[in-house]
Amino acid sequence: MALLGQASGGWTESSSALRLLHVGIRNTVGILATDAFTQTNPPTATMTTSTSAGMDTATLGVLSGSVAFTRGDAAGGSNEIGGVGATAAGTAGVTELGVFINTAVGNAYENTPGPASGKGPYMSGQGTYANSLYETSSSTPGAVTYTTGDPLVASVNGYLIANNASTVNADFYNGATAVLMGILKMPADAVQPEIVYDQRV
Repeated sequence: MALLGQASGGWTESSSALRLLHVGIRNTVGILATDAFTQTNPPTATMTTSTSAGMDTATLGVLSGSVAFTRGDAAGGSNEIGGVGATAAGTAGVTELGVFINTAVGNAYENTPGPASGKGPYMSGQGTYANSLYETSSSTPGAVTYTTGDPLVASVNGYLIANNASTVNADFYNGATAVLMGILKMPADAVQPEIVYDQRV
């Protein structure tokens, strides 16, 4: 089932993985950590079987639709944000803030405000979003299932993942103490390749 409404290309022609349905806060407080432009995708080897819908492994840096973290561990000190980078889960000064709107390094044939400004806008403070970047495989290994009402948390890769029987604590950033990022409203299907959720952070 698809969301109501229509658009040219059925919203599949956007270079952004995050689609803003009902906007919370567009947040630009903070500067991007250096590794927000250089991390690999996926950034961690602990989920070796992990794949993500809507992800280009050739793109470096934080991706549109990935989770924004405080990066008090970064060389620049406080007020830096980024992805999980090379941090270990539970590292002091690193916690979930929201979801990035744009890919930090930008896209070919588009303006690249991230490298120019050092800023990475992210959505915080509630809202409803459609996101085509999310985990599809767990570390167990096996497919991640998404069911309406599932809590969504950040994975160790910094992408959204369902916290349900198809996933285990090792899949989540901060394990059993993972921060609730949102509540799933609609899982992806053959008609709509996005998850739709109400954000909770």
